[in-house]
Amino acid sequence: MNEKASKTLGINGLGRIGKLSLWHHAGRKYFDSIVINVGRDVGKSFQDIIHYIERDTTYGRLDSFLHGFQGEPVISDVDEAAGTLVVNGVNVKILQKDRNPKDIEWGVNDAKIVVDTTGRFLDPTLAADVPKGAIRGHIEAGAQKVIASAPFKLKEGMVMPDDAVTTVMGINDKDYDPMKHQVISNASCTTTCLAHMIKPLIDYFGIERILSASMATVHAATGSQQVLDRLPKSGAGDLRKNRSILNNIILTTTGAAKALQLVIPEMSTIGFIAESVRIPTATGSLIILVMNFQEELNKKPIRRELVNSIYEDAAKTNTNGYLMFTNKQNVSSDIIGTPRAAAVIEGHETHTRTGAININLEHVRGIDKSVLETIKDQVTSIQVTQSVIYGWYDNEMASYVNMLGDRTVSIAEAMH
Repeated sequence: MNEKASKTLGINGLGRIGKLSLWHHAGRKYFDSIVINVGRDVGKSFQDIIHYIERDTTYGRLDSFLHGFQGEPVISDVDEAAGTLVVNGVNVKILQKDRNPKDIEWGVNDAKIVVDTTGRFLDPTLAADVPKGAIRGHIEAGAQKVIASAPFKLKEGMVMPDDAVTTVMGINDKDYDPMKHQVISNASCTTTCLAHMIKPLIDYFGIERILSASMATVHAATGSQQVLDRLPKSGAGDLRKNRSILNNIILTTTGAAKALQLVIPEMSTIGFIAESVRIPTATGSLIILVMNFQEELNKKPIRRELVNSIYEDAAKTNTNGYLMFTNKQNVSSDIIGTPRAAAVIEGHETHTRTGAININLEHVRGIDKSVLETIKDQVTSIQVTQSVIYGWYDNEMASYVNMLGDRTVSIAEAMH
C-alpha cells in the first residue's frame, strides 16, 4: 500500500451524503486529512459552513454523535483565510472555488481518492473535459480513484467502460480490481439493502428455484423533493416530484432492479420489478420484498421458519455486520443512526403462502409439439410459495454512509 495515498480523502459536495461522510471519517480517523469541495460561497462567512457541519436535524450535534452526551466541541483550529479547521483531530480543508471536477485542486492537496457525493456526475463514459463536467474530471484534476455515491447513469446504447465498476460491500466488493478500475459506483442505499436481502436466499435455494421477485421501498424524503408545491420545470414528465413531501405519500421510481443486476448478475435471469413510494420522514426506509419460489419434492417446504432461519444464519456468519436479523417489533426511527447494517430483517413480519399454479404446457414457449403429443395431460400443476420479507435500512448514515466509508477505506488500502 502507498501510505501517502491513504492519508488524504477528497469529498466533492457537502449535501446529505457529503456531510455525513465527513462525520463518518472524522470518527473513524483512517484518513488524517480531508479536503471537501463545496465549489461556491456559503452564507455570509466561513463560520456558516462550520455551523452547518456541527449540527444536523436528523442525527443531532456532531460532538454528541461522536462522543455521546458527555461530548465536548470537536471543531477547533479554524482558519478562515486558509479555509481550514480540525474536526475531532482530523485536518479538514474546504475548497470553494471550482464546481467542474477537472478544475478542483485535488492534486495540489494530495487527495488521491475522491468520493463524489453531488449526484451530478454519474456517467463514466463522458470525457473529463465535457463543458458541464464529468466524473472523470476528478482523475484529470489529480485523483487516482473516484467513488460515486450513487448508481452510474449511462446514456442509452452506451457500454460500461472497462475501468468502471459497481459494487456493494459484502456482496461483490471483490469485483473491484485496483489495477483496473478507476471509477467506482457504490450503488444506492436501496440497492445496498436489497442486495443483502436477496443474496442469502440465492445462496440457500439457488437462482433456479426463484420464479419471480418484486420489491417496493417505502422511502424517506430526499433533498430532490419539494417542501411546498412548485410549478414544474420545462419538459418535466413526473408532476409528483413537484408536490410537497411534507403532506403527501408520493409514488416515484427506483433504479434498484437495474443496479441489482450489476452486483448480483444472476438476477438478470428472473423477472424482477422494483417500485418506490416516498413518505414524509427524514430518514429510515423499508423494503418489502416478495419472492416466488418453486417447491420441490424431497426438499424442505419453504415456510416462515425456514426463511427466518436463513437470515438468522446469514447474519451470524456475516461478521462485518452488514446483515442483521431481529424478531423485535420495530418502527422506522428505531434504525436511524444505529445499528450499522445494510439491512435489518424484521423476522416478526416474515410471511409465506403456498399454493398450486396450473400451467398449460401448450402455451409454454420452447416445448416442441411432438413432445406435447406424447403427454396425456397438457395441464400440469406446480407448487409455488410466495414469501414476503421486510428489511429496514437507514438510507443516510447507518446503512449507506457507513458502507460507503468501508468501500472508501478498502480502496485506499489497496492503492499502490
